[in-house]
Amino acid sequence: MQTQVAIIGAGPAGLLLSHLLHLNGIESVVLESRSRAEIEATIRAGVLEQGTMDILNQSGVGARMQREGVVHHGIELAFGGRRHRIDLTELTGRSITVYAQHEVIKDLVAARLAVDGKILFEVSDVSLHDLQGKTPSVRYTQLGEPAVLQADFVIGCDGFHGVSRPAIPENPRQDFQRSYPFGWFGILVEAPPSSDELIYAQHQRGFVLVSTRSPTVQRLYFQCDPKDDVDNWSDDRIWSELNTRLACSDGWALKEGRIFQKNIIGMRSFVSTPMQYGRLFLAGDAAHIVPPTGAKGLNLAVSDVRLLASGFEQFYRDGRQDLLAGYTEAALKRVWRAEHFSWWMTSMLHNFADASPFQQQLQRAELDYVVASRAAATALAENYVGMQF
Repeated sequence: MQTQVAIIGAGPAGLLLSHLLHLNGIESVVLESRSRAEIEATIRAGVLEQGTMDILNQSGVGARMQREGVVHHGIELAFGGRRHRIDLTELTGRSITVYAQHEVIKDLVAARLAVDGKILFEVSDVSLHDLQGKTPSVRYTQLGEPAVLQADFVIGCDGFHGVSRPAIPENPRQDFQRSYPFGWFGILVEAPPSSDELIYAQHQRGFVLVSTRSPTVQRLYFQCDPKDDVDNWSDDRIWSELNTRLACSDGWALKEGRIFQKNIIGMRSFVSTPMQYGRLFLAGDAAHIVPPTGAKGLNLAVSDVRLLASGFEQFYRDGRQDLLAGYTEAALKRVWRAEHFSWWMTSMLHNFADASPFQQQLQRAELDYVVASRAAATALAENYVGMQF
């Protein structure tokens, strides 16, 4: 089989890139190790920046997001028993939409299949070859049969554990990483939203995030030991911990319900550079990971794809490679800004076991400054809704 662009991974990055290429008359084939049912059922958070919303709408896949997504014009920071609102729209003129990542995937899969876009599900044994030549290839197995896909370019959108990034040799590849000494205990709850907007809470017992998935489902997270076990946490213990950390003097209370999912996720920051090697380009989690505090993961993937789509449009329309050649530099500018913001939010809101009393007071001073200073609140808001590059 032959195509112009071979895409490894049917996550938001791979599917959106395939869709944008199609709109520009560029052929692509997407290879995915999981089934369609699996990728559409994997529940993940989704806070979409204004720029991400714009791309989905402009490319014709935003209709359901507009109907079912919830637009938020602010967030709340809670600490010291009080809640403080950061008005994103008033400070920046932009907003965010809460719309789960798996719903974005459903919309993109439907869009690709509606025009007979090629998505090969349940492939295995994927390997990349001849990446420095003009005709790289991808070998894989599907339905027990080996196959080869030849292309002009290969795009690795297969996540942190995929095969694409390791295909770049250790020289010139350089990886930057930081692991955090805590994780997030996440629950899905059958209950109406407790708040109209997301609440980021700092407490001496640890961080809490109050979010929502739908009018009947809440998504809640609280800081925990990453080595803990969900079986150690009964529903009663979870609600007791959440209510303790979220206690407010204004009488606000968390709405409880049946907990139907529990999981623990680790926290790390990761960046790999360069994001290109010969005819291979990396996008999304294959190249970078951010802690979820800043809500940047999906949005960074979309930013990468926007750059790649423009680069391929220029290449196939004009025969030029300026944008593709500058992809790593352009992408990393946004990536490192998001890495810093995510690190800053994480550091400001979480408890570090080795923090001295002095460091704890500095953390509180930072929170007080953000909610008291328009300049500091604007800096948070600009990064949260997405910096314009």
